[in-house]
Amino acid sequence: MNTTTKDAKGQSHAKETTKEKIIETVNVTKSFGGHTAVNAVSLTIFDKEFKSIIGPNGAGKTTFFNLLSGQMKPTSGKIHFRGKEIHHLPPHKRTKLGIGRSFQITNVFPTLTVLENVRLAVQGKHNIHYSMFRHYRYYKHLEEEALDALERVNLREKSDQPASALAHGEKRKLEIAILLALDTELLLLDEPTAGMSIDEVPQIIEVLENIRDQRDRTILLIEHKIDLVKHLSDSIAVLFHGKQLADGSPEEIMNNEQVQSAYLGGLYDDAEN
Repeated sequence: MNTTTKDAKGQSHAKETTKEKIIETVNVTKSFGGHTAVNAVSLTIFDKEFKSIIGPNGAGKTTFFNLLSGQMKPTSGKIHFRGKEIHHLPPHKRTKLGIGRSFQITNVFPTLTVLENVRLAVQGKHNIHYSMFRHYRYYKHLEEEALDALERVNLREKSDQPASALAHGEKRKLEIAILLALDTELLLLDEPTAGMSIDEVPQIIEVLENIRDQRDRTILLIEHKIDLVKHLSDSIAVLFHGKQLADGSPEEIMNNEQVQSAYLGGLYDDAEN
């Protein structure tokens, strides 16, 4: 990647900059008996990048996410996070390192308020436990951090509502706020628009756009909505039958004949029928 700088005379000079890797897989494989769900995938995600993973159902996308987040351990291969091997670490230790994961099914505490859901994440990050003998103002900074996270996902005005009162799309945004409150460096978002109504999808797109544009997080997204993926992504990787079929810019992926044959063509054919 090139950036332009000016010298003391105001003349422009191109400067080569190196993108930093945040997570890298090396020949990662996951087998279940005789079935190989992820087959020797070597993928690099760069710091502050918005990368999407696409592929037909059964391509190994969610299994790959499970390997990155620690829900599963690879049969073989290695995973590095900022140069450190993590494939042997359990999920909670990966969370401490800065890897956060959302799931296809929403995962919030329905009886707690929106603010309390996020404040619990802030407490966990700071390793703080409530004490009935401390004045409530002692915890004011926790609330402020939680409200900041809710502001980023456009939920601050609903902070006092129970999470159960939120619409499905709003619960998705709450999950993202929780990940932000944990100071997660890498957000693993597994189909965040799944189950949403047509009216809700633009709201989650706006949230993802805002996070991407601030460039203070790295996002790895699984999503079936191709137009959304093209619009948001810096780069796209394609999985097919557990193997990595392609990896490149949105334009490169959309013009890739192998991708069109294996995935995109089939998707559009289905849409027409």
